Amino acid sequence: MTTVNEEYLMKFPVILTADAAAGGFVATFPDIPEAITQGETQKETLKWAREALETALEFYFEDKRTVPAPSEAAPGQEAIELPASLSAKVLLLNEMVAQNVRPAELARRLHTTPQEVNRLTDLRHTTRIDGIESALRALGRSLEIRLA
Repeated sequence: MTTVNEEYLMKFPVILTADAAAGGFVATFPDIPEAITQGETQKETLKWAREALETALEFYFEDKRTVPAPSEAAPGQEAIELPASLSAKVLLLNEMVAQNVRPAELARRLHTTPQEVNRLTDLRHTTRIDGIESALRALGRSLEIRLA
């Protein structure tokens, strides 16, 4: 059995650009181009950037598309870190896409319903990490958690 370990928790670099015309800042993500937002201050823009990133990730989940791995932030560049539960859900989605396994097939392997699997891949649904671990195991993978 191989191990899922790709230097996660996922930290997505964010680019803050001063908006000379409107004032404030615009936030974009090189790895997730769908995530764009703005704010009056850098602190506010980073707050909205986290929400924009999580909202943009929902598009990947809805479309059953692989979420790109985050690139490395440049020295001094801000990065938005996904919570562990969302990082694990991204790993699960990416593995399902890579193996072309639909929720119904994963449900069969887990001896559960497709609705339960859909909850595992719903970013807005609170999921126990054990459920994601079981799903990854059913895909022939394992989840490692490390203290860094």
